[in-house]
Amino acid sequence: MAALKKSWLTKFLIWRAKHINDRQFIYFLSILVGFTSGIGAVILKNLTHFYQHLLEGNLVREYHQAFYFVFPLIGLILVYLVIKYVIRNKVSHGIPSTLYAISKRKGIMKSYQMFGSILTAPLTVGFGGSVGLEGPSVATGAAISSNISRLLHISQSSRNLLIGCAAAGALSSIFKAPIAAIIFAIEVFSLDLTIASMIPLLLASISAIITSYFFLGDDVLLPFKIEDGFKISDVSFYIILGLVAGITSMYFTEVYTRVQAFFDKLGTPIKRLFVGGVSIGIIVYFIPPLYGEGFDVINNLVKGHPGNFLDNNVFNLNLDNVWTLILLLGGLVVFKIFATSITFGAGGVGGIFAPTLFMGSLMGNCVAKIINNIGFFNLKVSESNFTLVGMAGLMAGVLHAPLTAIFLIAEVTGGYELFIPLMITSAISYSLAKYVHPHSVYNMQLGRKGELITHDKDHAVLTLMEIDRVIENNFVTIHPEMTLGDIVHKAVVKSSRNIFPVLHKKDGTFLGIILLDDIRSIMFKQSLYDKVYAKEVMHKAPAIIKLEEDKMTDIMDKFQDSGAWNLPVLRNGKYVGFITKSKLLTAYRRKLITFTK
Repeated sequence: MAALKKSWLTKFLIWRAKHINDRQFIYFLSILVGFTSGIGAVILKNLTHFYQHLLEGNLVREYHQAFYFVFPLIGLILVYLVIKYVIRNKVSHGIPSTLYAISKRKGIMKSYQMFGSILTAPLTVGFGGSVGLEGPSVATGAAISSNISRLLHISQSSRNLLIGCAAAGALSSIFKAPIAAIIFAIEVFSLDLTIASMIPLLLASISAIITSYFFLGDDVLLPFKIEDGFKISDVSFYIILGLVAGITSMYFTEVYTRVQAFFDKLGTPIKRLFVGGVSIGIIVYFIPPLYGEGFDVINNLVKGHPGNFLDNNVFNLNLDNVWTLILLLGGLVVFKIFATSITFGAGGVGGIFAPTLFMGSLMGNCVAKIINNIGFFNLKVSESNFTLVGMAGLMAGVLHAPLTAIFLIAEVTGGYELFIPLMITSAISYSLAKYVHPHSVYNMQLGRKGELITHDKDHAVLTLMEIDRVIENNFVTIHPEMTLGDIVHKAVVKSSRNIFPVLHKKDGTFLGIILLDDIRSIMFKQSLYDKVYAKEVMHKAPAIIKLEEDKMTDIMDKFQDSGAWNLPVLRNGKYVGFITKSKLLTAYRRKLITFTK
């Protein structure tokens, strides 16, 4: 069967090479990737809503609200069992795992990632985990596109482009916002905005949204409609909203980072599961609006009906008092990120896109209510508009994707009447958050290691290069006690190189180097052969490359700063070989050609 499959695949690839050029083939694959991403998003959404309706709709409403306490723990246990006994591999967070594949694995994603999120994310969210489905949808589509690319022998640069197409398709299918989806792929995955990349992204986004309409009809996740127009007198208030969004974005990132660090210290997955499951159960029991994604909360808030999700609050507070209402909404903003982070820390699978929109909508609504109820100013702003713009502000700050935030809200509202406030708020929030946290939650770990693909082409190419491939080890080593005669007869005569690493005789520790120029004036004086030792003529290397610390960008900087042509490479203090500038630049040029195809 395998031989038959290979035969058919080989015949197809030969036929394709003869009749379809590379560009046309990428266009065809982008449509296919958009379709598969749309299907993945539809499956994830329907499975999640099935679980959520079955549990929250039947058990909670017909029996008792105490079920809120046990659902998240049950869901996390099921996720753990599926990962351990069915998938048998770690299912990482959606978009960060995709960024890692692009940056460190040449866009190659393992086959289990095609279904890992589909099996685990609906269990996480459907049973009350306070995360979203956008990240898992992107990861599913990206894994499918990556494996299709591998099967059809697509180049690395085209494989990365198709992963971006999958991301655009997933977002387009979920929100029915094709332009915002394309911008998301460009911003988050650092794709070059060229005709070569734009057409595949358009095709993927279009095919995904058509798939969504085919299976889900006109059903829209965020059915917004702008009721109040933008007034120029409100500019100062949108500036305030931008500042609040920036501060909230910093809070989001800080809490997320600290909670993840706390769970990392807990050790075993079982301990993390029970600590996190019980914690999220307590939070959801006392604050039911934090159950699941929270899009119902957002829709009620935009329509001006916060009572629909706050009436049965555990404190039985009277919502007729506006300041009580503001306090409850603000509490949801504060605790949502804790619920989200704990869900991830406990082993849940999901994304942060939906929690960001959730917190942003509540934050914007709170700011508007505060402005409208400061009595002595007699001010009036649109609460629905601030709710919408607040989502964009927090998305710009947390995800570091201001253009995606602007166009997403503009598209889901069906117009561009809020374009100016969206731009003002998003720009301020992004600037503040970027200043404090240079990397978004998506790429924080890769960014800190210098392994993140960026729009800086030089940096991107260096990141994609593999250090091991440019290390040369055909250098003759010597030790400090060797005489000049030994150096000449055992090293110089046998080596085609003009540099010799000096290593400790017993443990191989790197001590320094000897250049041919260092001994050229004495190497023919046989009277010195037994009198001069290697330790007397060796010296320090101008710089040292440490494999456990240095990235390719650091290596390039060391060559530039030292002016050296050869630099020694060490791993934990032990000599590995040398990197030569000529081989490094040759490898860079080859990677650049591949990257820009």
